[in-house]
Amino acid sequence: MIQHRPPRSSRLPWLAGILLAGLVVIAAFLARQRIQSVLFDLTGEERLFSQLKGLTDLSADLMRPRLNLAPNAAVQHADVNPFGVNVFLNEEAEPAKREQTVRLAAEAGFHWLRQEFPWQDIEIHGKGDFEDRRNPPARSAWDKYDEVVALAEQYGMELIVRVSTPPAWSRARGEEVGAFAPPDNYADFGDFVYALVSRYRGRIRYYQLWNEPNIYPEWGSYPISPEQYTGLLKIGATRAREADPNVVIICGALASTIALQPAAAPPNNALNDLLFLQRMYDAGAAPYFDIMAMQGYGLWSAPTDRRMHPRVMNYGRPQFVRDLMVANGDATKPIWISEMGWNAVPDAVPDKRFGQVSLEQQARYAVLAYERARKEWPWAGVVNTWYFKRASDEWFRQAKPEAYFRLADPDFTLQPVYFSLKAYMIR
Repeated sequence: MIQHRPPRSSRLPWLAGILLAGLVVIAAFLARQRIQSVLFDLTGEERLFSQLKGLTDLSADLMRPRLNLAPNAAVQHADVNPFGVNVFLNEEAEPAKREQTVRLAAEAGFHWLRQEFPWQDIEIHGKGDFEDRRNPPARSAWDKYDEVVALAEQYGMELIVRVSTPPAWSRARGEEVGAFAPPDNYADFGDFVYALVSRYRGRIRYYQLWNEPNIYPEWGSYPISPEQYTGLLKIGATRAREADPNVVIICGALASTIALQPAAAPPNNALNDLLFLQRMYDAGAAPYFDIMAMQGYGLWSAPTDRRMHPRVMNYGRPQFVRDLMVANGDATKPIWISEMGWNAVPDAVPDKRFGQVSLEQQARYAVLAYERARKEWPWAGVVNTWYFKRASDEWFRQAKPEAYFRLADPDFTLQPVYFSLKAYMIR
C-alpha cells in the first residue's frame, strides 16, 4: 500500500512552530538568571516557585486602590544622612567596650546611634533622685550617659535617644504590670523628659518617646490604647520643647502587626499599626511629634518585595503608613525606620518568628534596604539597622532568634552584614 506524505509546503508551518518553541525554550534557559533577577526585584523571593506565586500576588495588588505617597511634598527631616544603627552602650560595664562599639560603628560609615536612655536606669530610687545606689560606691546615675554622649561627639556621630522603660516606683503595682508599662502619673514621665532634655540641651536634638506602644510587652499588661499613648506623648513632647525649643520629637516606633483588636491579656495583646496610628490622629497626636517612626523588618522576603497587602508584612510596609499620614494632613513629616534587619537564625534554633535568611542573604538584604529607601522613598529619613551588638551572650544561651540580627557578637566578632554595609556606606 502506498502512503502519501503531505506536501513539503504543508509541513513547513508545523516545523517552524517546533523550531520557534525550541528557540524560546533555549533562550529562556540561557536567560534564566536574568529572568529570576527581574522576578527577585519584583517579589523579593529567591526561589522560582515563590517568585511565580509572588507575581500572582502582584497582579492582585492591581485591584486595590493606589496609595497616595505625596512624593513631591516638602518633607522635613528627610534630607539627612540615612545610616543609623541600634546600640546597647548602657549595657557595657567597661568604658573601653563602649568606645570600641562606637568606633567600629563610625568606621563602618554609620552616622546615627539609636540608644535607649532607660528612665529606670537614671531616676532609679524615687522621683527626683538621680543617684545610683544599687552597688557601692554611690555615684551619679547620669555618669554613664554623659559618657555615651561624649563618645558620640568624639566620633562625629549623632544620637537618637529612645526614652522608655519607667522605674518601678512610678507605678503603684510596680513590676507586676510589666517592666515596660507606662507610669501611673504621666506627669512623672514629663518631668523626667524635661530633666533629660535640659541636661543635654544643645548636644542631643532627637528624642523618641516610647517604643512599640501598640504591642505587648511595650505597654505592659495594660490594654493597648492609642489614646492613652497620645496622652503620654503630648506630655512628653510638651516638656521636651519647654526644655529645648530646638528639640525634634520622634513618635514611638510602631510595630507592624495585623491584630485588628487588642487581646484581653498578654502575650497576644497588640493592635494593627495602621489602626493605632489613625486613632492617634483622631486623639489629636499630630502636633506632638515631628517624625513618624516604625519598624522595618523584612521577615521572609527581601527588601525588593513590592507586594502590597495590609495584612502581609514586608519591607514595603512604610508606604501604607505614609499613605495614612498624607490622608491626615501630615505629608510634610518623614518616616524614620527605627529597626531594620533580617534574621540569620540557624536551623538549630526552633523559633523562626522573625523569618530566616542565610548570613549571605542578611548581608545582601541590608544593603538593598538602604538602596530602596534612598532611591524610592523621598519621604524617608534615617534607617537604623538592628542591631550592632549586645554586651552578653544571654540571647544566644536562651536560643532566642533576636540574637541573630547582630552585626557583631558580644566578643566583637564581626558578621558578614557588618562588612557589606561598610563597603556600601563608605564607598
